[in-house]
Amino acid sequence: MRVVVVGASSGLGRCIGIGLGQRGADVALLARRKERLESAVSEAGDKARAIECDVTDADSCAAAIDKAAAEMGGIDGIVYTPGVGPLKRLADMDAETWRWVFDTNVTGAAITTAAALPHLQASAGRAIFLSSVSASLTPTWPGLGAYNVSKAALDKLVEAWRGENPEVGFTCLIVGDCAGGEGEAMTGFADGWDMELAAEVAPIWIERKLISGSLFDVEDLVKTVDVLLNSGPTVTVPSITLTPRPTVT
Repeated sequence: MRVVVVGASSGLGRCIGIGLGQRGADVALLARRKERLESAVSEAGDKARAIECDVTDADSCAAAIDKAAAEMGGIDGIVYTPGVGPLKRLADMDAETWRWVFDTNVTGAAITTAAALPHLQASAGRAIFLSSVSASLTPTWPGLGAYNVSKAALDKLVEAWRGENPEVGFTCLIVGDCAGGEGEAMTGFADGWDMELAAEVAPIWIERKLISGSLFDVEDLVKTVDVLLNSGPTVTVPSITLTPRPTVT
C-alpha cells in the first residue's frame, strides 16, 4: 500500500502517517515543517519518507505529489488531514483570515487531490479526507463559524469528486472528540486562540452539548484509516463517522 498523508507533521495527521508506516505501508509524509516530518519518519519505519509541501501553494502540492509518486512507484491512497480553525466571531473575520481557512481546509484538499488523481485512477485507489462533526452532525460552534463552514464545504467537495470520478474511492471521514497524540503529535488546533473569547464561548459549547465530555483513542482513528485504505476496489464508503462512546455515570 503506497499512501500519501498530507499534514503529517503534527496532530492527527502525524498519528495516521506514523501508524500506517508501522503497519507496513509505504508512506510519504507531507507538510511544511521538514524537521518535524523527519522525526515522524524515524517513528514510521524504513518505508517512510518526508516531503515538504505547503497546501496553500499549488506548485508545492504538485511537486510534492510528483515526488511521492516517483519515489513509491505510484500512489494507492491519499489521506488529507490539515484543518485550521481560528477562534473568532464571524463579524470579526477579515478576508485574509477567510482565505487562510479555505486555502488550508478546502482548496488545499482540492489541489492535492487533483495532482494525485492520475495515480489514484491508475491504481483504483482511495482518497480520505478528515472532516468534523461540526460540519454536519452538530449545530455550529459559536466562535468557530469559519471552521464549521469550511468543513461543510470540504464534505461537499468530497461528494463532488466522487460524482466526477467514480473509479476512485472517495471517503469523508467525520471525526468527533479524539484524544490525539502526545509530544509532536499533539494538535495545535487551539494555538493562537484568544483566551478571553475562549472563556466566553466554552460555556456555550458545554450548555449546548457540543462537547461530548469523552474522547476516543487516536489508535482507533488510525485503524479505521488503515481498513479503508485496504478495502477492495469494489467497495464504496462515501462517509464514516467516529465519535466517542458516551461515558456511563
